[in-house]
Amino acid sequence: MLSALEVVTTVIVGVMVGVEFSVAFVINPILNALPEDSCQLGHAHGGRMLGAVMPVWYIGSLVLVVGWAIAGRHHHGTGLVVTAGALLMLSVIMSLLLLVPINNRNKTWTPDNRPADWKEQMNRWDRYHYVRVAVIIAAFALLVAALA
Repeated sequence: MLSALEVVTTVIVGVMVGVEFSVAFVINPILNALPEDSCQLGHAHGGRMLGAVMPVWYIGSLVLVVGWAIAGRHHHGTGLVVTAGALLMLSVIMSLLLLVPINNRNKTWTPDNRPADWKEQMNRWDRYHYVRVAVIIAAFALLVAALA
């Protein structure tokens, strides 16, 4: 049973890392290369779509890692799993304090009602997101190492 939990947790966290990496280094650069109105509309749509899914994914991943740490507390690699859980908790806190407020504003913007500093706000979101991606990549790497 523990082996199944380890694999499922690692896969779910790994796919989440892939999605967030893709947002940072593929999707956002594509959107940013579009004309202003299309760029902003694309970011708003992405914010609505991923904003609905990612909270469940982040919290679900954290719950799975906590379950793994508890179920495997007497096994090799538990310290790595606990550290990965701490990093995922950090990513959730970063999301709630730094990224979600910007995203909540962004997802309601249209070319008619967006603020004058919308690009600066999106650039700030990108910078926070790069840090969050680094944090969840580190968590994923620790989970993989715990499997070895």
